[in-house]
Amino acid sequence: MPRTLTTVAALAIAGLALAGCTAGSSTDDASTGTLGTVDTMFGEVTVPEPAGDLTVVALGWSDAEMALSLGVVPVGVYDWQSFGADNKAVGPWATDLFGDVTPEIIEDSGDTVNYEQIQALEPDLILNTRSAGDEKQYERLSEIAPTVFAPKGTAAFATPWDVQLEQVAAALGKTQEGDALVSATKQSINEAADLHQEFAGLTTVAATKFGDAYGAYLEGDGRFDILADLGFQQNPAVLDLEASGFYAAVSAEQVSAFDADVAVLLPIGFSAADTTADPLLASLPVVQDGRAIVLDPADELTQAYSAASVLSIPVVLEQLVPKLAEAAAKVAK
Repeated sequence: MPRTLTTVAALAIAGLALAGCTAGSSTDDASTGTLGTVDTMFGEVTVPEPAGDLTVVALGWSDAEMALSLGVVPVGVYDWQSFGADNKAVGPWATDLFGDVTPEIIEDSGDTVNYEQIQALEPDLILNTRSAGDEKQYERLSEIAPTVFAPKGTAAFATPWDVQLEQVAAALGKTQEGDALVSATKQSINEAADLHQEFAGLTTVAATKFGDAYGAYLEGDGRFDILADLGFQQNPAVLDLEASGFYAAVSAEQVSAFDADVAVLLPIGFSAADTTADPLLASLPVVQDGRAIVLDPADELTQAYSAASVLSIPVVLEQLVPKLAEAAAKVAK
C-alpha cells in the first residue's frame, strides 16, 4: 500500500483533534468576522464567523466526509448511500471521526429536500457541493443558512473530489488543511500509478447496470476519475455516447461500449453474480476473458468507490488497484 495512504488518515485525525469533537470555528478570516468565502455556481457565498460552535449540515454526496476530514463534525447528514444510523450516514471508514457525536440523519428522498428538518438544526452553514445544482433548492436553502454549491460550470453530481474538498475547506476557513489533504491524496494516487505503469494507455470503462438499463460514468465522476488518475483512458466508444451530467445512458444495443481493455462494473440493485449472468454483459470479451471487475453493492470497496471522498479513496487504492492489476495482466499484448 502506498505510504501516503496513512498520511491522509493522519491529517484527518489531526484536524479532528484540533477542532475537538464538535465543529469549532476556524482560522483563515477570523479577524474580519468571516469564516470563509467561496465562489460557487450561484455566485460568491460568505460564511460569517459563528458566535459559538459552528453547526454544519452536509447535504451533498460525500460532503460529510469532506467536512470530517477537516475536523468539522456535521450536525446533520444526508444519507445518500444508505449507510444508516450505525455508520452515522457516512462510510464505515469515516464513522469514527464523529467521536461521540450522533448527527441527525436526513433520509434520502430522491429529488425532495426536507427543509423543515434542516431548519430545525439551526445550521450556520449548509454544504451541498456535489448535488444536482438546482437553483431553486439553492435559494430555499440560503434562506436557512449560507449554502455552498459546486463551482460554476459543474455538471449535476459531477464535482471532482479535489474540487469538492477545496469548496468545503474554503467554506470552513480551512483552505490550508484542505490543500494538504488534496496534496497527500494525489500523491498516494500517483504512487499507485507509478507502481502499475502497465495501466498507462489501457482503455477502461466504469459501467453500471440498474433495472433494465445500463450506463457509463464519465469524466467528473469519481468512479471514472480514479481510473484515469491511475493511467487508464476512457474507452473511445463511451465518448461517442450522449452525456447527461456525470454519466451516459447506454442502450442494450450499445452495451458493446463496455468492451474495453479493463472494465469496472458497478451494479445497482443487482448482486455481482446477477450482473455476471446478464446475457449482454456475459457476451462481452472483456467479461469472458476475466478482464472485468464486477463489484458487489454490499462490499466496502463498492461503497468507497462510489463515495469518492478524500477518506474513501485510500480504501479504493488498497482494494481495487490489485484487482485492476490482475485484469490488466490478462490484456493481450
